Amino acid sequence: MDRVRTPLSPTAPNLADPASTAALEPRSPEKPGARGFARAYVPGAPRSDEMLEPDGALRAHWRMLVSMIDDLGPDELTRRWEQARRMIRENGITHNVYGDASGMDRPWSLDLVPLLVPAPEFRGIGDALAQRARLLDRLLADLYGRQESLALGLLPPELVYANPNFLRPLHGVALPQQKFLHLYAADLVRTGNGQLQVLADRTQAPSGAGYTLENRIVLSRVLPTIFRACNVQRLAPFFIALRQTLAGLAPSNRENPRVVLLTPGPYNETYFEHAYLARYLGYTLVQGNDLTVRDCRVYLKTLGGLQRVDVIVRRVDDDFCDPLELYPTSFLGVPGLVQAVREGTVAVANALGSGVIQAPGFLPFLPGLCRHFLGEDMRLPSVRTWWCGERDALDYVLDNLGSLVVKPAFPVRGAVDPTFGHAQSRDQLSDLAARIKAHPANYVAQELAESSTAPVLLNDALQSRRFVVRAYLAADTSDGGYAVMPGGLTRVSGSADSLVVSLQKGGGAKDLWVLGDGPVTEVTLLASASQGVELSRGGADLPSRVADDLFWLGRYVSRAENLVRTARALFNRLMDQSAVGSSRALELLIRTLFGDASPDQPGSVGAVASAAAHAVAARALPAVASDRLDNDLVAALFGPADAAGLRRTLTSVHGLARALRDRIPADAWRILQAAGRDLADFAAPKRPANADDDRLASALELLNSMVASFLAFGGVVAEAMTRGQAWRFLDLGQRLERAQDLTDLLLNLLVDHSPDEVAILDAALDVGDSALTYRRRYLTQLEAAPVVDLLLSDDGNPRAVAFQVAAIEEHLVALPHDPPHPRQAIDRQLALELRTRLRLADLVEACKPMGPRRPGLDELLTDTADHLGKISDHLSHIYFSHATSRRLFPSGQGGGL
Repeated sequence: MDRVRTPLSPTAPNLADPASTAALEPRSPEKPGARGFARAYVPGAPRSDEMLEPDGALRAHWRMLVSMIDDLGPDELTRRWEQARRMIRENGITHNVYGDASGMDRPWSLDLVPLLVPAPEFRGIGDALAQRARLLDRLLADLYGRQESLALGLLPPELVYANPNFLRPLHGVALPQQKFLHLYAADLVRTGNGQLQVLADRTQAPSGAGYTLENRIVLSRVLPTIFRACNVQRLAPFFIALRQTLAGLAPSNRENPRVVLLTPGPYNETYFEHAYLARYLGYTLVQGNDLTVRDCRVYLKTLGGLQRVDVIVRRVDDDFCDPLELYPTSFLGVPGLVQAVREGTVAVANALGSGVIQAPGFLPFLPGLCRHFLGEDMRLPSVRTWWCGERDALDYVLDNLGSLVVKPAFPVRGAVDPTFGHAQSRDQLSDLAARIKAHPANYVAQELAESSTAPVLLNDALQSRRFVVRAYLAADTSDGGYAVMPGGLTRVSGSADSLVVSLQKGGGAKDLWVLGDGPVTEVTLLASASQGVELSRGGADLPSRVADDLFWLGRYVSRAENLVRTARALFNRLMDQSAVGSSRALELLIRTLFGDASPDQPGSVGAVASAAAHAVAARALPAVASDRLDNDLVAALFGPADAAGLRRTLTSVHGLARALRDRIPADAWRILQAAGRDLADFAAPKRPANADDDRLASALELLNSMVASFLAFGGVVAEAMTRGQAWRFLDLGQRLERAQDLTDLLLNLLVDHSPDEVAILDAALDVGDSALTYRRRYLTQLEAAPVVDLLLSDDGNPRAVAFQVAAIEEHLVALPHDPPHPRQAIDRQLALELRTRLRLADLVEACKPMGPRRPGLDELLTDTADHLGKISDHLSHIYFSHATSRRLFPSGQGGGL
């Protein structure tokens, strides 16, 4: 007998050999077969639990997993669990919860204990699901073709013509290989008698396959020895089959088709998996405004021009895909897409209109349709369902309403929870019955399918949760059938008594392991070494919308860094009691940091900043600083209300980084994630007696950490991004914003002449990160002209405005110019003019005060800001004009994201 040798189990048995696994079943008077962490487990459904037999013994295919987890011990298991959570957090595996203010980018909740299914059992499940997928595909072809099912009375016309997902413009349209379902998913439950049933079909744009893949990656790395010993079947062959199917749909360019994944955008609940799947499959992730239809062909708008698209893998709902012929107010689709599909110039997967049979009203009629179209009985039944549009079904539902689950017969906008009859009062049931009677065709009722339970690791103990498995199938072009993913997304309920299994309702996820009969061959999606690859150093295929997002990501990161540096300079001076003599510097730093906030409303950020500035201007600093000034300023800086403040700016950074998951380095994403978490978790300690500076000290610690994060982000971008168009637009945004911020700083601090300006000059050097360079050149004497030279005109100082302008000019020259745009010459001319003016400026003369001001410096800085604004405006007009507007605001105001 072959044995798999592992460090944790020197003679780990083969799961396929019952005699071998029997040795692992320890005896216990409390629960035969259970030991260690499984001993105290109490299943929620005693007669239907995945891990335990009805008598409490471990099921045979669970014995190895339980034994090896027991060998780990509780401390090591906790460490592995923390490792998994850290991987999820660092990789940014998230799930958005609609309607929850804290639900954006919620960390993915993955259980450490997988759900196990033996390979023979799963083969039977897969065959039954493949039959169901073939039936639904045939039904879709019929509904959008001859409509034989309606003519023969196999299907009520109301379920089709009253269904909002039946797209009349697609009727009679010929599709590639006449295939509608390219990716199909079914939600499965195991009921109390142990039978698997289909709870719902997912035919429109099935979600979750990317999360399934990420679940597998996390668990296989956290439990590598256990994973190998259990002979878990790999997921890669499924994705290989899916990619081959999609490539075969291309109406042209079949040797190298351009396939894109169409996403609704970063605010969709499953956006993470859109970006993850696009990267894994090698597809371009696009939004609706990245595509355009010209002459009935779909093109991707890139910096290098329009590029033909052959296949669109959509994650956008049917009616949102084309505002011209479907849902007119949709901003997610592509105008003219339906006509391109009619002409056969582009393939869409799943086909437009495939969501019609996702409605639960179809479930009662599938057995008859299966016998008609396939000549077979259905191998996998649906949960018993009654469509109330039929008289007999309506009568049954009304008579048994208290024991059924009522749902809409058709999909509706927004999430609608099912109504559990047993949980309703008598009055609520009467009201529900009245609504059903008024519009019976709009409702279905299902038998209450109390799914079996599975173990979930919570608080270092196993607890039972109900679960639903989403299984996936991909069309197989080789035989016209369907390939089944040997795994699936397992969702578990949020609590032991909850009957609703939903991630939107606080549920979690598990990985599904299909246990092979023997060692599993490793398969990868990467091409073999013997396969030739065409060399490429392209970059002009960057979508214009992505360039726009990269540009603004660079701007917002630099804007946040400038805010942090200015705040750090201010708080450092507030901490220093000798700063009493530099109240003018403090006043100017406060006005620089909060100058755009309105002081009109009491308690607002502007009011706090204005009061603080007046306090230091009146030289009331000692009393205010020790009592209230530091608290107010810290609260104003880190508060959520200020539209131009740090928290709002970092929110914009995070939103753009989310949209660019497949474009920026993973380490850069993690750095921005960590900075956002640090800010969100910031809670200044309560002020103890005789410790007035604790609040400022905590804020300074956070600010120092954030400066290091922004420097690390810049380092990763500089070292990890190839010098293509993506890097150029990101760096352009950073350079423009840094130049604008530093120009504004000099305007705020140095244009007005102060008799005591040594502290002001020192603050300018501190914010500009150039104090060390200045002191090395000029020792300790601070004067306006050399400070301005170092921060404005020194093109050898990487923080100076002139250095940024030189980099901007280099980028402008390297951007795509074919066909030439007349404004591109203007951009380069503006950059050259500004660079020349900064180099030739007489700064000694410009810094001479005339009364209370320096008019020469004011003119030079104002002209610099004007040139920078014009360059930014021209860039937006040339490269981003088609994308959703994020207007360029002067003086550092944020754009609408």
